[in-house]
Amino acid sequence: MSADVDPLLYLGGVTLLFFFWVYGIVAFVRDLRGRYLPALRQYRRGRAVEQEREEREREREERERQLY
Repeated sequence: MSADVDPLLYLGGVTLLFFFWVYGIVAFVRDLRGRYLPALRQYRRGRAVEQEREEREREREERERQLY
């Protein structure tokens, strides 16, 4: 009887572990797409806006210096 049950327990355990392994990968991809990529895009947009603002400020200061 034990010889019949051992392979089934092993197969069931491996299947269960495989399920949670795949679920973890899917959850990671879902988090990546839903949380981290939008945050990264927002960060990059913010950096671009900040660089444009600094460039305009530098140009304004340079024009002011030329006027005086």
